[in-house]
Amino acid sequence: MSHPFLDLPPLSAERFAAIEDGIARLLDTRQDVLITQGEALLPLEGAIRAAAGPGTVALNVITGPYGQTFGNWLRDSGATVYDISVPFHTAVTAAQVREAFAEHPEIDFVSLVHAEAATGNTNPVAEIGEAVREHGALFYLDAVASVGAEPVLPDAWGVDLCVIGAQKAMGGPAGVSAISVSERAWTRMAANPHAPRRSYLSLLDWKERWIDAGRVVLPHAPAQLEMLALEACLERIESVGLDAVMDRHRRAAQATRAGAVSVGRGLEPYVYEACDAAPVATTLRVPSGVVASELVARALASDPALPLAAGGGALAKEMIRVNHYGADASTETVRRCLAAIGEALGV
Repeated sequence: MSHPFLDLPPLSAERFAAIEDGIARLLDTRQDVLITQGEALLPLEGAIRAAAGPGTVALNVITGPYGQTFGNWLRDSGATVYDISVPFHTAVTAAQVREAFAEHPEIDFVSLVHAEAATGNTNPVAEIGEAVREHGALFYLDAVASVGAEPVLPDAWGVDLCVIGAQKAMGGPAGVSAISVSERAWTRMAANPHAPRRSYLSLLDWKERWIDAGRVVLPHAPAQLEMLALEACLERIESVGLDAVMDRHRRAAQATRAGAVSVGRGLEPYVYEACDAAPVATTLRVPSGVVASELVARALASDPALPLAAGGGALAKEMIRVNHYGADASTETVRRCLAAIGEALGV
């Protein structure tokens, strides 16, 4: 019995490298690009553990749950960590980053999430990157949620470690991810005796066995189906045009914010300012006396396929998330989501 997903010829090193080159074009980067064989948490953790250790002094920006996770990894690696925490309804500013540098000039590593899909905010990476370059710190960026929904430009912004995943705005697979790495980031990793080696977390192993070896022999068998899905995802974005993909996400976000106000009954955007709101997903604050998780359950009862979720943890009481990304980045999907929320509210 044959099946299109089975008995495929092995993915060649040449094709694997070509897919990496497609990621480089997407990010408009000349840095090394590695496609990692796992969900984006793999390179996110691998990069921190490779580049940080005892002696590292890190500035960690918290605008949502992933920022909190990065701070935990940095501390676990032995780094001294200073956190900037801002309310989840807003974004961090370059001025706040500069203030942290002035207070702690020894900072040599900065970790930031571009867009926090979980809280619906996005941070001004270009401005923050300028501040980081002036200070001379290594710049680590989680662009998993933002790529495809808004510009992600590691070279232009001075990002040394930029991690992306295809499962959100790119509309691709979740089982593979990618990271762009600057030369000075490789140098930092090579000088770190605590960087993972002979480990699935090791970026240095991939560099030595794949990039430095000319990308002619794969270090191990790749995730075949996920790699083919990523290739198809990149081809679709290139054929449609990245600007068109980002525009769909912007329009979906604008429609969600405006539609929430139209629904009324106290429903409102969770992120106060539109400039701080991520185009990949919009979070909404529920009316007083309404429990967000219960409201979402009622909305999903009418259509379980709607891309709606309650906030995580304590936010489950007050936040709804409309995940208008990938195929769901459309005004029609937004209309259906808001109609279901309005009906659940009794509007």
